Amino acid sequence: MSVDNLEPSEFSPRQNAVLEQALQLLVDGGEKALTTSGVARAANCSKESLYKWFGDRDGLLSAMIAYQASKVRTFERNGERLTSASLHDHLVVFSKDLLEVLAGDVSLALNRLAIGQSHRDGSKLGKLLLERGRRQIDRRAMGLIDSGKRAGLLRFHNADEAYHTLYGLIVSDLHVRMLLGEPGLKDTARQAERAVCAFLRLYGTEKVLAEMPLVG
Repeated sequence: MSVDNLEPSEFSPRQNAVLEQALQLLVDGGEKALTTSGVARAANCSKESLYKWFGDRDGLLSAMIAYQASKVRTFERNGERLTSASLHDHLVVFSKDLLEVLAGDVSLALNRLAIGQSHRDGSKLGKLLLERGRRQIDRRAMGLIDSGKRAGLLRFHNADEAYHTLYGLIVSDLHVRMLLGEPGLKDTARQAERAVCAFLRLYGTEKVLAEMPLVG
């Protein structure tokens, strides 16, 4: 099976450990450090195992990006009935994870590398970041807000518009500023809480609004 068809949940703990090593190599040494030989040495595995698990270098990059994106958690427990409180909590977890992942050395390195390669013919990193990173996060988060609507807790006509409102409230221009070298937020939990409360004020039903926590 192609690595592009695999979800990070299908990777073994050993494979996840290898991906962590590969991501760290990228942060420490840039694109030139990301070779199959380098990853094999850092992760103490064979190049044959790397090819078996991830395919070529593009497959490895795809798996690295998907694994990094999987650190942004969303509502995925089948059969759970959402309440006002649990919807709020799931949204806050998503928002905090998103901020912390975007502010991390790994994501900043991947995005800076993709921006640096954007003028090159045949560069695939930007496309991989969109398809295996951002869109996977978007898909899971939209599943959460769709579940909120089905539970009678959110009201909107366009799920894509509602989600991108949430994303904008969470991230604002923070990611751009961090890519340019500014430090990240000192209190991601507070920013996440404020963004979620603003989102729920815009899209929450009366039940949700009545039970919302107050945030200064």
